[in-house]
Amino acid sequence: MSEFNPSDHSPAPEEPGPQGQGSQARFRPSAVEAVRLDSIGEAIGVVVPGASADVAVTGISLNSRTVERGDLYVALPGAVRHGADFAAQAIEAGAAAILTDDAGARLLALSSDTAVPVLVVGAPRNVVGPLSAMIYRSNSTEGTPLQMFGVTGTNGKTTTTYFITSLLRSLGKKTGLIGTIEILAGGSPVPSLLTTPESPDVHGLLALMRENGLTAAAMEVSSHAISYQRVDGVTFDVAGFTNLTQDHLDLHHTMEDYFATKAELFTPARARKAVVTVDDEWGRRLAGAAAVPVITLSTSAQHPGDWTVTETAARGLGTEFTLRGPGGTRLRVHTGLPGTFNVANAALAAVMVLAGGVDAATLQAALDAEDPFTVAVPGRMQLVSEQPAAVVDFAHNTDALARALEAVRSPEPGSRLIVVFGATGQRDQGKRPAMGAIAARLADTVIVTDDDPHDEDAAAIRADVLAGAREAKARDSLPCILEEVFPRDKAIQRAVELARPEDTILVAGRGHEVWQEVKGVNLALDDRVELRSALTARGFNVLQDDRIES
Repeated sequence: MSEFNPSDHSPAPEEPGPQGQGSQARFRPSAVEAVRLDSIGEAIGVVVPGASADVAVTGISLNSRTVERGDLYVALPGAVRHGADFAAQAIEAGAAAILTDDAGARLLALSSDTAVPVLVVGAPRNVVGPLSAMIYRSNSTEGTPLQMFGVTGTNGKTTTTYFITSLLRSLGKKTGLIGTIEILAGGSPVPSLLTTPESPDVHGLLALMRENGLTAAAMEVSSHAISYQRVDGVTFDVAGFTNLTQDHLDLHHTMEDYFATKAELFTPARARKAVVTVDDEWGRRLAGAAAVPVITLSTSAQHPGDWTVTETAARGLGTEFTLRGPGGTRLRVHTGLPGTFNVANAALAAVMVLAGGVDAATLQAALDAEDPFTVAVPGRMQLVSEQPAAVVDFAHNTDALARALEAVRSPEPGSRLIVVFGATGQRDQGKRPAMGAIAARLADTVIVTDDDPHDEDAAAIRADVLAGAREAKARDSLPCILEEVFPRDKAIQRAVELARPEDTILVAGRGHEVWQEVKGVNLALDDRVELRSALTARGFNVLQDDRIES
């Protein structure tokens, strides 16, 4: 995917969207009561003189292309250009005032006369979240409160938020969703460009949800969202933690820094209480260090928590299990999605909703009546065909790839597992050989191809992955077959050519994504579409799914 940034100038986002697709939908309520500019100035410690004091502000934007009449345009410094360079466009679009830093003020002074008031603060990024909350009144205590569930961790955020949303709907609540795949604020789903949008959009969305009568919302909270202050001014009623494994070290550099960033979510400024999965060392550390009340969850008796998963049993592709909690409480739970990691995701969703105030008996009734954890999540263990079993998953780091491969491995004698995957360019390079080694150990046929190379040399990325696979194959005398096939659609076709009806194909790394960026060019590419087409061409039956656009 491309490096398109929904703001003019902020740091490169974690999961940017392709260029040329237009801006995000209007992520704000239809009616906003105006805030006087002097009130905004008072909130950030800036005196607004004279007639400027009563300028009416009804919105806030970091992007000159999405400014609406009455907005406060926040001009921030960027890697290449300063947001102040786009002030004229913002004013032409109807910006009522500009907020910037000293450098931006100097740029505005050098340009033609600025026809709107300019507020100057030393670090404007620090005040964007609180100002967004103030302007959109997203934290207002008036009316029905919007209960907020935030999920962080390396893997499982998307599925857990879908599970939470599905369970809340089973309980009769009107719910919203903010995440990697889509945003739902009461109307039709809107494709998402970022795991977590910029803070003006977040607060606008929360206000829109309240305006549309929603009573609860689940949000993915990435480490980038915390680092780039996209969730500033949001306080979650319940924050959840899935796990922590190597990823995003291009941003955080060390696992300790990565952990410290995640841990910021579990502080009184950001959450009221927490549910922490303690299956790994990082979760156990977090549970001990969090500055808010913590409920612990474990999927293993080795490290039991306040709630512990027991009595797991296969049921179809999924799993049924028991959640044992305080006072001998027992919940019978089922998820139709394969893999032990989806047991963990379902358990976390259930305990977070319990932590939100739902009693166990009511939750059990919803689990029994609706089977909410069998909801399909686009690009997450998404089944495209059954013979051969063909699955598309977002697994794009070592831990997620290992879990996905283990989840789809068929117990049938003679069945082979074929995996197609690559690694993303301009991201954590250290995980590439490790991903290759994991694939060599857990798959019978490994087809290394391209993910999103971005501006990096695709062949060099493939070489890094293959080096890890070849080293593992040689060192451990592994019987796997290694192939390098590119471009990606040809690799998917090759996997289908090799597959027999009893085999399993896993296409990993891109999940729901529909664009691939190669040297600044966005190519339409949906793994699900390519896999379906290749299977159909070979005469295999495919499953019908409205979310796959053929």
